[in-house]
Amino acid sequence: MFSISAALSGFFLGASLIIAIGAQNAFVLRQGLLRSHVFVICLICALSDALLIAAGVAGLGTLISHSPALISVVTLGGAIFLGVYAVMAFRRSLHPGVMKAGAPDGLSLKAAVATCLAFTFLNPHVYLDTVVLLGSLSAAYQGSDRIAYGAGAAVGSFLWFFGLGYGARLLQPVFAKPAAWRVLDVIIGIVMSLLAISLLVRFFRPA
Repeated sequence: MFSISAALSGFFLGASLIIAIGAQNAFVLRQGLLRSHVFVICLICALSDALLIAAGVAGLGTLISHSPALISVVTLGGAIFLGVYAVMAFRRSLHPGVMKAGAPDGLSLKAAVATCLAFTFLNPHVYLDTVVLLGSLSAAYQGSDRIAYGAGAAVGSFLWFFGLGYGARLLQPVFAKPAAWRVLDVIIGIVMSLLAISLLVRFFRPA
């Protein structure tokens, strides 16, 4: 029997892990403001989260938690990627423009998808939080309750990403001025830089 309490537990825990200023959310927000490939980007983020949640609930979290080499590779790769994107954001902030809805932002659909996948899977927190943490906590549930828990967490991801992507257009009047885009890109650059630094610190920290 489907457990509402288990589903709500997964929903709120999953939401608490993704509703934070991070690389993936910053990218979704920017694409939403540009109204560029919004549906595809939101769908990729939500489906990726659902896949990782399912893997964690199925037991992959235990395997990953015992694979420090895998986490190290993802950590270094993620730090490099975030560092490069931070530089790109800072460069954009030096030459801000009024990016109107539907205007090209330099990213083709293929490039946007590749960037979105990189933000998703080159982030060790995805594996540590979504897979390991959510997966470990799912051990408190059995059978259909465990499925409900995972489903609730996945629903939380879908609601968040599509809400962020399509809700961003409400801020469009604010971003009718170049200065607003400059501030956004500076914030994105700072967030990416801090995340990259934190990953490098984790990578080089003695065990």
